[in-house]
Amino acid sequence: MVHSLNEFLTEIRTFYSIKEIRESVEEEINQFSTLLEDYSQWLGTLLRNPKSSKNQEWMNKATKLQKALKTGRIKEDKKKSGSSTEWIQFKDLMLCSDDFGEAEILFEAIEEMRHKIDKLEKIKNSIGDLERYGLGKDVCYITYIKDGVPERIVFKPKEGAKTTEKFEFTADLSITKQT
Repeated sequence: MVHSLNEFLTEIRTFYSIKEIRESVEEEINQFSTLLEDYSQWLGTLLRNPKSSKNQEWMNKATKLQKALKTGRIKEDKKKSGSSTEWIQFKDLMLCSDDFGEAEILFEAIEEMRHKIDKLEKIKNSIGDLERYGLGKDVCYITYIKDGVPERIVFKPKEGAKTTEKFEFTADLSITKQT
């Protein structure tokens, strides 16, 4: 399963309406929700695997990790115990050959996706409030987006922004009648 890293970039984008920002956020929510569903199904398949479900130690690790992630204590638990699996540091990467490593990264990714969706939903609600306040149509919205989430918006009048001028083509056409 290959996914783009575009959601994890920092960028500045210019939008020409609040509606355009809202639609962009809704698109991000849909993409993250699809990714969350994919990872959840992958994890479910892994947990239902007869090999892993018969291994009581493996299932205990899964339950403990799931509880730690839900309570937000995963980072604290990892610092105390190192990790629930055998991870080895190789330069700037962590490597694992433990059977539970796959489940661990899926649990962590799922929690991160849930957090990201919650954050995007809050931003979407804030943008909805801005729409209801009726901000002008003569404004550009220069938006700072970090990890796929709009964090700051600068309002700039369209008249003063050269980047917002629309291309206009005007031509006079003359046709002579042949006799």
